[in-house]
Amino acid sequence: MAYDEKITDERVRIVSYDPAWPHRFDQEKPLLEDSIGPWVTGGIHHVGSTAVVGLAAKSVVDILVGVKDLPSSRDCIEVLAQLEYRYAPYRNDVMHWFCKPDPGHRTHHLHLVPTGSRRYRAELVFRDALRASHELAGEYAGLKQRLAAEHADNRESYTEAKQDFIANVLASVMPPDDLSSQVLR
Repeated sequence: MAYDEKITDERVRIVSYDPAWPHRFDQEKPLLEDSIGPWVTGGIHHVGSTAVVGLAAKSVVDILVGVKDLPSSRDCIEVLAQLEYRYAPYRNDVMHWFCKPDPGHRTHHLHLVPTGSRRYRAELVFRDALRASHELAGEYAGLKQRLAAEHADNRESYTEAKQDFIANVLASVMPPDDLSSQVLR
């Protein structure tokens, strides 16, 4: 099904950490392996705030799948529709992005990203930095809660407002030549 830009996004709402989030990823991973396994070159990873134990987040499980490249992984779009992943051509220069079941009510985000790309590495590095530092994760949670209150009706503004924090974290843990010019969203 094509992405309908007229559909209203859910409000940005940050909730306390839910220990069910890793389980929701664990349920989804084998379904993805079975359906798009031939395209997976870099694994299927739980990323984003729901992948960090104790971190407050939007209750949407983010999944990163490493693929060879974007053109060859376009064939996944129809396959993933059978799992209720709705393709949304968002930042289609760096990834194929999907939401499940739809933009008005999201339970999962799926990012198909070329395995060798800076974007792919940055997603994992940022998650791992938050996992490694309770202090950093707490700082990020506070920022997200404040920004969600300020941008509750505008996901794009909420996402943009987090970019300086994300860029600073990445700059502190990634080699300078590996820093992504593509912000994590």
